[in-house]
Amino acid sequence: MKNKYSIFSLIKNAFSYHENWEKAWKDPEPKKEYDVIIIGGGGHGLATAYYLAKEHGITNVAILEKGWIGGGNVGRNTTILRSNYMFDSNAHFYEFGMKLWETLSQELNYNVMYSPRGIINLAHSDAQMNAYARRGNSMRLNGIDAILLGRDEIKQMIPFADFSETCRFPIHGGLMQPRGGTARHDAVAWGYARQADSMGVDIIQNCEVTGFDVNNGKIEGVQTSRGSIKTKKVGLCVAGSTTLLADMLNMRLPIEAHVLQACVSEPVKPLLHQVVTFGAGHFYCSQSDKGEMVMGGDLDGYNSYAQRGNMPMIQHVLTGGLAVFPNFSRLKMLRTWGGIMDMSMDGSPIIDKTHIDGVYLNCGWCYGGFKATPSSGWVFAHTIAQDKVHELNSDFNLERFHTGKIIDEKGVGPKPWIG
Repeated sequence: MKNKYSIFSLIKNAFSYHENWEKAWKDPEPKKEYDVIIIGGGGHGLATAYYLAKEHGITNVAILEKGWIGGGNVGRNTTILRSNYMFDSNAHFYEFGMKLWETLSQELNYNVMYSPRGIINLAHSDAQMNAYARRGNSMRLNGIDAILLGRDEIKQMIPFADFSETCRFPIHGGLMQPRGGTARHDAVAWGYARQADSMGVDIIQNCEVTGFDVNNGKIEGVQTSRGSIKTKKVGLCVAGSTTLLADMLNMRLPIEAHVLQACVSEPVKPLLHQVVTFGAGHFYCSQSDKGEMVMGGDLDGYNSYAQRGNMPMIQHVLTGGLAVFPNFSRLKMLRTWGGIMDMSMDGSPIIDKTHIDGVYLNCGWCYGGFKATPSSGWVFAHTIAQDKVHELNSDFNLERFHTGKIIDEKGVGPKPWIG
């Protein structure tokens, strides 16, 4: 077991000028065979490996990451946590995740900087207020906190927003989930990695999967840049790269890879005390612990795997932000990036078994995979260990696209990038 982080370990290491801290996780060579291989060393892959070890006692597990741990979307996202969904399938799943978030720092013995500061979805029309009232009522029926706010209440909470008579998108009110908030994205990855490693999981970095060994409909191993590895179970947790691996397995999936644009401003003094989403466009913002304004927005129409966006889309995102927060125009941009999203055709995730015995799928997270990191890992570990889906992810199956029982929260059909 790892040495526990505490005030006592901090004092002890201070005497050696903090030069003798134990490595958070090892860098092992891959074994010849594992019980389970998780492909993808991001938040969902690391969480899955952790819960396989913790909840099911399966420790002969390898996480294969083609780059480095947390180098993908979990290391470059806007960190929003919420469970403000209307449909029961989503509401129950994400609320389960919210409860895991509340105790995650203690469970992992690692400060993930969980901050339940509240999330406010702004409304800019009467129709949008009615829609938020319906969603809020549905949330309350599922036991999730929801408060419908009027214009004056929003003005009291966010006085620097544009409430002028000439604003382009007047603020009518909003829907608030007080328990929503943020967490530090890379700390989540590091915390799961450290605990999974302490339980015997092998974290193998710089190990790209190049093929699969499938015989008679069963998985028998994977081919990697560091040699072949035998296994009877493989879990795919690679977000926007899912289709690349699916092609190796001759699978056609109802997902598309798109680049989601986000950016961070220079640090400023405390200004925005909640997470705020713009209701008339795709813009959302929170303030980090370092004072930076963390802003997310739309998908980039020019697709690539370069993990960066293009200038027109950056401008589009910031234009939406300035429409509601004009004072942001004085901020300097610190950095921008793009995350490779796996967009499903109804906007909801896929956590399911596949037609290949021993291959399991975790993908289709669209804009919001980070908030589901604990719940996704928990149910995916159950699906792999028990070879059957948990009731929380039973509706997130591949079959729904064939039967028509889709979970279309936005109501935009097979175009989840709209709205």
